[in-house]
Amino acid sequence: MTLIGGSLIALFGVIFAENILLALGTDPEVMHLSLPYVQWMLAGSPLIFIYIIYTSILRGVGDSTTPLFASALTIGVGLVVTPILIAGYFGFPQMGIISPAIATILGNLAVLLFLVLYLNYKQHPLRLDWALLKHIRHQPKLSKIILSLGVPTGIQMITTSVAGLVIVGLVNRYGAEATAAYGAVNQVLNYIQFPALSIAIAASVFGAQAIGAGKSDLLNKVTRTALSMNILFTGGLVVLAYLFSKYLMALFITDPQVVVLGQQLLFIVLWSILFFGASAIFASIMRSSGTVTAPMLINIFAILCIEVPAAYLFSRWWGLEGIWYAYALAFVSMCILQGLYYQLVWKKKTIKILV
Repeated sequence: MTLIGGSLIALFGVIFAENILLALGTDPEVMHLSLPYVQWMLAGSPLIFIYIIYTSILRGVGDSTTPLFASALTIGVGLVVTPILIAGYFGFPQMGIISPAIATILGNLAVLLFLVLYLNYKQHPLRLDWALLKHIRHQPKLSKIILSLGVPTGIQMITTSVAGLVIVGLVNRYGAEATAAYGAVNQVLNYIQFPALSIAIAASVFGAQAIGAGKSDLLNKVTRTALSMNILFTGGLVVLAYLFSKYLMALFITDPQVVVLGQQLLFIVLWSILFFGASAIFASIMRSSGTVTAPMLINIFAILCIEVPAAYLFSRWWGLEGIWYAYALAFVSMCILQGLYYQLVWKKKTIKILV
């Protein structure tokens, strides 16, 4: 299912990439740069999807070390290959703007090869060998459970992506400098969100294992520990990002005016990443028990009914900065709503083993 879905996204994404960019209001002056980059990124979708599903399964059985090695490898390949292709070192052609996209594809290829070789070397139970391949077949009952859990999450991700496209369209109205600042700020936010998302994933794994072992009473402890770690690690990164915001912006953009603009936007939204992390933890704990619809609906409500309308309204009031106030409002609202549902509804439910 993962391979089929990734292939369809790659196919239709490459074909309709230009239409999507035009719908987003992309400046015609940068279309010749944006289009090939987007097409290359979408073409690599099948590899990204397989990588995500394989490492997720590994985490699900308690192996978080191998996905860590895999993630380090993809980052390492990107750091090495991207500047080589941009500058054309060692006889390689200068690939320009598509260099990061090509580096991403090569990184995912490298990590899939690494997983096959490393897991076979370690004699891991999930190593990709003939014995495992023979047992890969369609199981209707299991597929139904997977779809019941995966479809709501997929709908949420699609909603988030569509809302993101709408926000990009709003940002593009303010010109190339605003678009550049938006990209740089999002890059910084992605890195700061990473520990929060990692903690949420770990909480989901521990929660599912506690339920599977018949120890649902441990779920509260898992939640408290995850929230404390979010405050400690994500909060620490937020503080560092405030202190070194200028240097972080300078990693992605060189224009001094855009760096200052990026700092201003980063200051508006940075603190709210703590609430984003807490929201992700509440949702992950609930998903570990099979409760996926309510967290999905809460996230979709926060995105469609709070973030997007607020972005439109605030941008009219405060210009470009208003869009980032909308992000912060959405993160805080999402956290409050997820926390209330977790405390007032989910904790009163009877937890059942899914498989």
